[in-house]
Amino acid sequence: MGHTVRSAKYISLTTFKRTGNPVATPVWVAPALPGEPFRPGELVFVTLADSWKVKRLRRDPRVEVQVCDMRGRVEPGTPRYAGTARLLESPEEVRAVKRAIGDKYGWWYHAFAAAEGLIMRLNPRYATRAGIAMTLEDDPVAENAADAPEGRSRA
Repeated sequence: MGHTVRSAKYISLTTFKRTGNPVATPVWVAPALPGEPFRPGELVFVTLADSWKVKRLRRDPRVEVQVCDMRGRVEPGTPRYAGTARLLESPEEVRAVKRAIGDKYGWWYHAFAAAEGLIMRLNPRYATRAGIAMTLEDDPVAENAADAPEGRSRA
């Protein structure tokens, strides 16, 4: 996979509700590290284990991604890539995902992770994480305005 999603600082991740309606949210994403638990070419991110995006992915592993800014805004004409996601839920798998993200984002991610660690100690709801590994198609999705997500959500 040689497209710009691999090097993007943020991507807009689209998952799908039971109705088929798309829900987009911005995430940090990193190329998977070599070896287990990853597969070649995957992109990974971490999120709350009980988030809506995890619930949607349990039911439907389809994803679409686009490069975006930190607020999830996508520039017109930005290529959209389809793929599938799988959940990585064991503590070892989540640590591997966090290592991959730390390798890409460096001190910025480590500062965020330190603050997150404090929040996790204060509020147990935030303690359980899930890793997500995505495999994307090499070619962008043909653009159809009716299929495009209607914007980001707090999913």
